[in-house]
Amino acid sequence: MEQWEVYTVLCLAAFGAGVINSIAGGGTLLTFPALSAVTDPALANATSTLALLPGSYAGALGYRRELWNCRHFALRMLPPSLLGGGIGAWLVAIAPGIFSALVPWLILLAAILFMIQGPLYRWVKKHYGEHTSSKLNYASSKVKYILAAIIQFLISLYGGYFGAGIGILMLSVLGFMNIGNIHFMNAVKTFLAAVINTASILIFVCNDMIVWNYAIPMILTAMAGGYTGASVARKLPSQFVRYIVIIIAFMLSLYYFII
Repeated sequence: MEQWEVYTVLCLAAFGAGVINSIAGGGTLLTFPALSAVTDPALANATSTLALLPGSYAGALGYRRELWNCRHFALRMLPPSLLGGGIGAWLVAIAPGIFSALVPWLILLAAILFMIQGPLYRWVKKHYGEHTSSKLNYASSKVKYILAAIIQFLISLYGGYFGAGIGILMLSVLGFMNIGNIHFMNAVKTFLAAVINTASILIFVCNDMIVWNYAIPMILTAMAGGYTGASVARKLPSQFVRYIVIIIAFMLSLYYFII
């Protein structure tokens, strides 16, 4: 494949990932396979994480009002998110061969997570929906917070290692923490995802795992895709896009199991 063809494919994957992330999530399942076709899987994972990182910050900025209202809980989950994300990325850095062997299973796990996203989101919205009082009702039990921090660390560990589907995992935990309605939970989820990815990127950069000549154009096209996706989201049902992501994920998992 010619170099210009490689960049075209990668930029198209990043653009599509930006669109999908702004509508339904799951953009990693486009950027990672595209990158792993032209570089080592561990480097592809690191570069994909960086390419999609600005979108996480943009999402957190969009939820800034809701995030401010639940800032106390978000700050409590900050240390386990940073620690887990950093350790997860470090495990990729020290054992890239193991990561390569786990790729089919990681994509399969991501596919399953995206498959349950719809029912889980509807369940959370039903119990902590838009009409819930915006006044936060923080859990008084220290045990509950400690348990949430431990679970957040484990989610962040997976997030730093691969990352696809961490939002779904966090949403399932936040539903039990009584931090407010679905908008508050999305705000915390988006913020913590950005924190996890930032910790991962710092480790990846320190271990020289970013393919910069691929990452920079992908960052720009992913941002353009996210902007486009915001407009598309108003016209295209997110459920339709989610089904496409799930199908792609299962097909990719099967492909990586075969090769």
